[in-house]
This record gives sequence, structure tokens and C-alpha cells, in this order.
Amino acid sequence: MPSVKRLASKILDEYGAAQSELIGKAVVLTDGKAGTVENVWLDELHGLRISIEGHEGRWPVSTIKLPES
Repeated sequence: MPSVKRLASKILDEYGAAQSELIGKAVVLTDGKAGTVENVWLDELHGLRISIEGHEGRWPVSTIKLPES
């Protein structure tokens, strides 16, 4: 497989792993909003973005904190 296709495949694999890991998890945003991750998007300008159930908008994944177990 050419290197570009290999890299694209790896990106999509990691995106799928991020979706599996984040969707349904309880999170707190740095601005204090809290809830369950509803969806994950890959944004070409901002990287991974998430939506939180009960809150309108999409936030960069870098703004979330996972509660300690």
C-alpha cells in the first residue's frame, strides 16, 4: 500500500478508536459545562471536536477533562 494510503488508513483507525473511547463518557469542559459525549467529529482546522448531550455546540477535544475513576 502506498504511504499516503497507509497514513490515511491510520488516521481513520485512530478516529474510530477516539469515537469508541469518547462517545458515552462523562466529561467536564474547561468552561464548566458537563455531560455525556454525544458525538465526535474530525475537523480539518481544529482536529477532534465533540458535542455534549444537552449543550448546543461543538468543542475541541483538548477542552475536556475525564472524571477520575
